[in-house]
Amino acid sequence: MVFLLWHIGHRNEAGADRTTLHIDGESVFISERDGDDAKLLGVYSSYVKAEERIRQARLLPGFADEPDCFVIDDYTLDEDEWTDGFESELLSVRVTPPPGSPH
Repeated sequence: MVFLLWHIGHRNEAGADRTTLHIDGESVFISERDGDDAKLLGVYSSYVKAEERIRQARLLPGFADEPDCFVIDDYTLDEDEWTDGFESELLSVRVTPPPGSPH
């Protein structure tokens, strides 16, 4: 098991009256599409070591501005996490050239 430590820098407008939403219920909110920035601080061998890194990072510029926006995700080594494909949220547009134009 390994523990990935993330910090989310928020720039979204998902809150009431288009304010920035940091926490949604008991979880840190993230919307990269709306401009939130996820930073991987490190991969740790224990949850305790990741928590210690949070204590250190909270004192640093940028991280200190959003001291509660850290996320620790645990993963099992050699185990697939993303087992399905995905679809882009970006719209694709097919442009058809006018008749008689070179392709």
